[in-house]
Amino acid sequence: MKKKIVAYNRVEQPVLDDLKEKYDVRFFKNVDTKNDPEFLGHLSESEGIIGLGTPIDAELLDNAPNLKIISNVSVGYNNLDLGEMNKRNIMGTNTPGILTDTVADAVFGILAATARRIPELDHFVKNGEWQAEAIGEECYGINIHHKTLGIIGMGRIGKAIAQRGHFGFDMDILYHSRNRKPDAEKTFDAGYRELDALLEESDYVVMITPLTPETEGMIGKREFQKMKSSAIFINGSRGKTVVEQDLIEALENGEIASAGLDVYEQEPVASDNPLLTMKNVVTTPHIGSSTHETELSMSKLAGENLEAGLRGERPPNLVNPEAFNENE
Repeated sequence: MKKKIVAYNRVEQPVLDDLKEKYDVRFFKNVDTKNDPEFLGHLSESEGIIGLGTPIDAELLDNAPNLKIISNVSVGYNNLDLGEMNKRNIMGTNTPGILTDTVADAVFGILAATARRIPELDHFVKNGEWQAEAIGEECYGINIHHKTLGIIGMGRIGKAIAQRGHFGFDMDILYHSRNRKPDAEKTFDAGYRELDALLEESDYVVMITPLTPETEGMIGKREFQKMKSSAIFINGSRGKTVVEQDLIEALENGEIASAGLDVYEQEPVASDNPLLTMKNVVTTPHIGSSTHETELSMSKLAGENLEAGLRGERPPNLVNPEAFNENE
């Protein structure tokens, strides 16, 4: 009898097809994982979960007595309650490395789009508002080159963003992270700063930290008031690293110039969110890793993680080794 697996959201079809040849796989998309009877019925007999964004907590795990591994199709794993998983010897995995350049491309694209007001001016042209050959200052943007880029979180993606800014746009790079990064300091001539100093000195502030208890709400009213009034804020990390209402007020009050956002406190964004009506805000729907090539590579790696765990082996990208050690 084939082992049962739950697949949930954003598992690419070639990987899903491959898994279905080997396992009894049921795919679910955007269902209520706490109340959907079909999901819970299959979960109760499943040994593995693969997918994106499924909240894993004690309540869900109580319905999954046979579960051995949860394979996230993402680098982040803040949806996993690792403490509960460790108690039950359930392994968790992620897909690091693959999406580094893709996310950095997206973040820098959002930065450029915000600085040069590209979405706003695209509508300006398409709506027939471009009436004179020479545009006026109402269409002017802000330079990127030779400005100061402050990066909060100098991990793989932070370094890739620094690379683009330093070598591509001759930007001065500042960074703040839990630990100093000598390699980034050498390669990108990056300067380490305490958070307040980074906020005060940077023309562009890019948030690219994981969501942890330490980073939740890390940027709020006080931090926005530290920034230059001409600063542009970019969030490519997780929505809850920022106090969204404080961001809205900072934009409304002119404490910062503009923002580019790929992530939000609530996703999808509520239609009445004030950010959606602000001309000085560029919004994208959490597109960080969303290219055909990257999504397929992430799904493949998640599949490898899943199958290793089902075989009782240590998965390549195990995030809670305690669970595996206890299984040995």
